[in-house]
Amino acid sequence: MSEGTLDDRYLEWIYGQIGAVRNRNPAKSYWRLTKQLFTVPFYWFVPNDDNRALDGCELRFEFIDEMGLQEMVDPAWMAMECSVLEMLVGLARRAAFESYSETGTWFRIFMRNLELYGYTDAVWSTAIEREVNNTLERVMHRTYRANGVGGLFPLRLPGRDQRKVELWYQLSAYLLEGDYIDHGPPRDS
Repeated sequence: MSEGTLDDRYLEWIYGQIGAVRNRNPAKSYWRLTKQLFTVPFYWFVPNDDNRALDGCELRFEFIDEMGLQEMVDPAWMAMECSVLEMLVGLARRAAFESYSETGTWFRIFMRNLELYGYTDAVWSTAIEREVNNTLERVMHRTYRANGVGGLFPLRLPGRDQRKVELWYQLSAYLLEGDYIDHGPPRDS
């Protein structure tokens, strides 16, 4: 574990849940995207999506336990609101459990569905940073299409308007509609 602030250490630990920490090749690493996802608070207005925030915040408890930091962490740090990154990793873990897959695979599926997968460190720019913020606003404000296109879980045959469905049920419908894991990890466009 690298030295640095608690946030730096935590971010590295989270990155290890979804990618290879040691891979610093800018064409294959996503540190800048990950950092941006970590700085944006996750908010919700659809009932029960607060559970996704709780899943994300639970990562902090696992981190401090694994790192032996129980006595050193400020309670205010533990009480911070959930970041988009934490929510996505928590949701990817649940998706992995439900599909007998890997957390990192699901995180990459989320990034592909949000059209963020190609934003490696090698291509990062302020224009991409703005586009990522716009994407996150679209997801959290539920301004994607009714079939989920533009969100985390695009469906071919949605039973109802996905903008009004909690994320857990969107994931369930996505899993039921097709076996997306068999298609392998997303490829770069």
